[in-house]
Amino acid sequence: MSETSGQSSASAVVEVFSGDSNLSPADVYAYLVKHPEFFAQHPELADKIKVPHEQKGSVSLVEIQSEQLRKKVRQLNFKLSQLVSVAKQNEKIYRVYTDLNVQLLRCKSVAEVQFTLEDVLQERLQLASAVIKSFKGPHAIPELQRRLFTEKRFKNSSFFFGRLSQHERQLLFAENDAESVALILLGDKQDLGILGISSSDATHFTPDMDTLLLMQLQQVLNIILPEMMGY
Repeated sequence: MSETSGQSSASAVVEVFSGDSNLSPADVYAYLVKHPEFFAQHPELADKIKVPHEQKGSVSLVEIQSEQLRKKVRQLNFKLSQLVSVAKQNEKIYRVYTDLNVQLLRCKSVAEVQFTLEDVLQERLQLASAVIKSFKGPHAIPELQRRLFTEKRFKNSSFFFGRLSQHERQLLFAENDAESVALILLGDKQDLGILGISSSDATHFTPDMDTLLLMQLQQVLNIILPEMMGY
C-alpha cells in the first residue's frame, strides 16, 4: 500500500466512525489489523468508540485499554512478588546448608553427624527426619535389601527424589513421616550408606529438583564419614 493509498484508507476508516462511508465492517477490521497504530494517529476517535461491557454497559476504547493495562500491571506485580518470595526462600535454604556443612566438618563421630543433620534439617527447614543408614556394621541395611533398593532407586544417579513404597519407607525411616524423600548414596564408591531426608509433604521432594546443595552435602559427608565408620 502506497503512502497516498494508506492516507485514503485511513480517511475512509475515519468516515466509517463518522457514519459517512459504505465500507463494510470486514473492511474496517482488516485495515485496523494491518494498522494497529491507527488510534494512536487519531486519538480523538478512541473516546468516541463505545464497546458493550457486561458489567459497566457501554465503555470507551480508552477505558478498556486502561483496564487491560491495569490488569497487566497487577499480574506483573503478583509475579514479581512470587519471584521475590522464591528468591528469599532459596537464600534461606542456601544459608542453612552452608551452616550445616561447616558444622559437619567439626563433628567427631557418626552420632554427632546424625544429631547435627537432625538438628539443622528438622529445626531450620521443618523437614520430618534425616537418617544415615550404613551398609556395614551392626545396624546396617541387610545385603539383599540394600542391593534391591539401590538397583531400583539409584539406577542412573546417586540421588533420588520422590515417594517410596511402604516397605522402603519402613526400611529407611521406621515410623517417621516420609511422604516424599531425598535420598543420597554416600561414599566415593557409593559403599558407605544412604542419607535419607524426609518430608511430611508429598510434594516437597520431586524428581525435577536441583541437586547442587545436596551434592555439596554429599561431598562433605564423603570426606568425614569413612574414618568415623572405620572404612
